[in-house]
Amino acid sequence: MSVHPNEALFAGEKPFPVIPSCEHFAGSEKLILKALSLQETLGPIFDITCDCEDGAASGQEREHAEMIVRVLTSDDNKHKMAGARIHDYTHPAWKQDVDILVGGAGAVLSYITIPKCTRAAQAAEMIAYIQKIATFHGVTRQIPVHVLIETHGALHEVYEIAALPWLQVLDFGLMDFVSGHHGAIPASAMRSPGQFEHRLLARAKADVVAAALAHGVVPAHNVTLDLKNTETTYSDASRARNEFGFMRMWSIYPTQIEAIVSAMRPDYSEVEDAANILLAAQQAEWGPIQYAGELHDRATYRYFWEVLQKAKVTGVGIPQNATQAFFA
Repeated sequence: MSVHPNEALFAGEKPFPVIPSCEHFAGSEKLILKALSLQETLGPIFDITCDCEDGAASGQEREHAEMIVRVLTSDDNKHKMAGARIHDYTHPAWKQDVDILVGGAGAVLSYITIPKCTRAAQAAEMIAYIQKIATFHGVTRQIPVHVLIETHGALHEVYEIAALPWLQVLDFGLMDFVSGHHGAIPASAMRSPGQFEHRLLARAKADVVAAALAHGVVPAHNVTLDLKNTETTYSDASRARNEFGFMRMWSIYPTQIEAIVSAMRPDYSEVEDAANILLAAQQAEWGPIQYAGELHDRATYRYFWEVLQKAKVTGVGIPQNATQAFFA
């Protein structure tokens, strides 16, 4: 029997998370439903983050969280690719968010995003509470956690945060991070090219990516403020991916989704090479092979297996023989 790459290449260790390269934020019920409809149209190539932090009106936090549970447990959530951002550690509603979301939608919640932590200990306490409530409600799965790095304290302790349990994504929050510098970083650096070229921002982004990848966590890039110009979004996503190593990016407007996915998907030529290399490796029982005059072994097999998985979640065509061998 042919051995699957997950069994041959990752025995005894956690594979790197392969998740969509775009995360679309939606705050109101209308926008969440619109995003779910778009997900059905475009296919399962992006996640949806239902926002409690900025989406809930003051005093309506409970009702907003209950609305998210109602929508995510309905037939509208066909792909089960939606998570939620809760309130921050200092807000009195964050535990209530967790109680409602995990208690009502723990089985289908794709992830929970934690914003504005200033210390690793805060993120650890919030994750521990998520785990506690999951256990209380009989949720046996790990609910992936995303943590926003958008404060000086979080950046200072980013390696500690990246090592926390249940963590899947480290998000870089540009606007709050710039605001926290009290004018030392100009407002122009919230847009391109400044956001990639200002020394403090370039350092912060590189540190977030390095910490994430060192701990098997996906680094996610901040939003593009220009809502209507898809070329700007595409350019930002390309620079984030190719110059800094980000593997995911936020969207805050529907037209940004396809631009982000297109910029971050692998080239088809690399997908073809990945398919051919892995099929040959499988035939060789995952021993070394030659392909196009080059030596390949388990180290390169891991890389190309992730290429194939990324192709699948970004909608890039995969050769039929590789689809049958690895995704059937």
